[in-house]
Amino acid sequence: MQITVHLSGFTPRQLKPSEQHELLTYGLGITNVVARATARADELAAEEFREGGLILTSKVEQLRPQWLAVVGVTAYRTAFGERRAQIGPQDRTIGGARVWALPNPSGLNAHWTAQSMAEEYGRLRAATDSPLPTIRTEPCCGSEHQTPAGARGN
Repeated sequence: MQITVHLSGFTPRQLKPSEQHELLTYGLGITNVVARATARADELAAEEFREGGLILTSKVEQLRPQWLAVVGVTAYRTAFGERRAQIGPQDRTIGGARVWALPNPSGLNAHWTAQSMAEEYGRLRAATDSPLPTIRTEPCCGSEHQTPAGARGN
């Protein structure tokens, strides 16, 4: 996924999996809809996705991001009961956040190439209207404030 995030313009370089925590410095956070690790998404039960959707909704309500991107349209459809959802922006909001369903880089989606996924992720990047990545200016877990990189704080 790091190559897709980079090629789409969210990060200035390709991050290593061990550098995933650095996504926060760009105003990005990643979590799973379902916390249980599996080799394939089809190993997860619909109830696990629905429960994960409730947990994710709670996180979004607490953290209040402007956008929620869900990787995997099937995961999004199942977790949030949107059976007809397609890849791209969604009509609904979750916890006040606008929602975008992104393709999953799983091998089950062989028709999505790294380039076509990067283009879809890039559509989200353009929609966020954030010309500059954001950096954290105050420590986590307290009163957080994010400022565009290169901008001056108040």
